[in-house]
Amino acid sequence: MDSRTSRRSFLILLFLSGCGIGSRSVQAIQLTIGTVSYGAANSGNQYDRFKQYLAEKLQAVIQFEPAFNERKALERIKAQAWSIVFAPPGLAAIAMSQYQYTPLFPLVGVNNLRSVLVVPKESPISDLQALSGKRLAIGQPGSATGYYFPIFNLYGLTLKELLVTSTPKAVLEAIAQGTADAGALSLEEFNLYKSQLSSAEFRILYNDPHKVPAGVVLVSPSVDRTLLESIRKVLGDTPSVVAQEAGFVPTGTVPDYKYMISVVDRVRAIFPADRAEGAALLAQKPVRLFTDEQPAAPQAASPAPASPTASPASESPASTPDASPTASSSPAPGSP
Repeated sequence: MDSRTSRRSFLILLFLSGCGIGSRSVQAIQLTIGTVSYGAANSGNQYDRFKQYLAEKLQAVIQFEPAFNERKALERIKAQAWSIVFAPPGLAAIAMSQYQYTPLFPLVGVNNLRSVLVVPKESPISDLQALSGKRLAIGQPGSATGYYFPIFNLYGLTLKELLVTSTPKAVLEAIAQGTADAGALSLEEFNLYKSQLSSAEFRILYNDPHKVPAGVVLVSPSVDRTLLESIRKVLGDTPSVVAQEAGFVPTGTVPDYKYMISVVDRVRAIFPADRAEGAALLAQKPVRLFTDEQPAAPQAASPAPASPTASPASESPASTPDASPTASSSPAPGSP
């Protein structure tokens, strides 16, 4: 580099410094927003105005990265690849309890989200005990209604097979095709997708009466404290129209996740879904929905009203009764 080029570079740096554009300003903050999309082609559109708002307020480069399902999202959460996560309840419970993500605001969603177990309309299966030795289609690890609550409610049974499906719709498809005797998903997903499978008829075997908390906007522990507080303030000031499009409530309070986390911890004691051995256990045939250690059941403040459709399997456990969520005088599984 000759003296004239060197002098020109020096003058440019001097000018930038005089304008208040230091090296810290030149290197823009980069944030990645993650969520579960189930492969929807337009899943990112709802975040367009939110990304623009966030970029302007934080002077940041904002990227959006949807994950196809909860398993993929769990991988990104574990790797702290997402700065901000629009997390459904199952993922939120793991992210907060296992990976120290900070909850900021609740997501917009269906109040009183419920988990259901579904069978073909003409199936002879009449209660949860009758699922012993049967094939069950479930959602991905990370799904509260499709994975954690159904496994928890069936604690104590031995099943012929667990079919881990890629999406909630795939749960119903497995039942319709006869590859599963029953399936688990949310009541809202069941009502949405059953109409898309008009050639099949279904019946709800068990409607879990216990509420699943709303999802949560989370911030990764890799985000430093100063930036975290800036994000909290900017999200709290988000215009209502923009917040509604993105699907969160800037004036809302983070729901109580204590019981949801206890259910997740109980299921993770059987299948540590975020580790390789968990996937191997899920693939076993038959598969035992209990552990030899017989951990204590999550404690519930008060049981919800009994479901009119069926009783939890563990009220008459198929094995290891002491490990059942309802052993002795404990409330029903899923009690908040």
